[in-house]
Amino acid sequence: MELPTTAFSRAVAPLLGAIERLTGWLWLVLLAIIILNVSARQLLGEGFIQFEELQWHLYAAGFLFGIACACKSDAHVRVDVLREGWSPRTRAWIDLYGILLLLLPFILLVIVYGIPFAHSSFVSGEISQSPGGLPWRWIPKALLPLAFIFLLLAALARLSQVAAFLFRNPPQAEGARDAR
Repeated sequence: MELPTTAFSRAVAPLLGAIERLTGWLWLVLLAIIILNVSARQLLGEGFIQFEELQWHLYAAGFLFGIACACKSDAHVRVDVLREGWSPRTRAWIDLYGILLLLLPFILLVIVYGIPFAHSSFVSGEISQSPGGLPWRWIPKALLPLAFIFLLLAALARLSQVAAFLFRNPPQAEGARDAR
């Protein structure tokens, strides 16, 4: 289903595109760190906890920012077996209600509870519990609300497009089309 672009979706597209590109590079960095850590384990007989923790942090960041990328490009998981038989308008209505009733409330909950979660970690100076682990545990925790803010922008852009599709040019009744 091709949705019209809106002023809001055009306004946030450059930012979401930058997040998409950054996320792509993040996966490459993660891959390099995994190869480096595995090589160190095989060649030196010793792994590095810093690399392992960095892998977890990068994987979490890639996944979290990837959610916003999937929403932006409408590439998220669906039950396509059912969706294929629906008309574009029915799909748009399902998207509208899904965004309004499920996605937006969930995003807002994560942001509202994620900010104090990250702030508490920052204030307490939380570090890894592992000896030799990474400091600044607040950074990966802060990625949670940050990524959901980007997801919020992507969801609002999608919502504006779906609303434009549904409400700008409503379908005419069968008899009204031919009336002049």
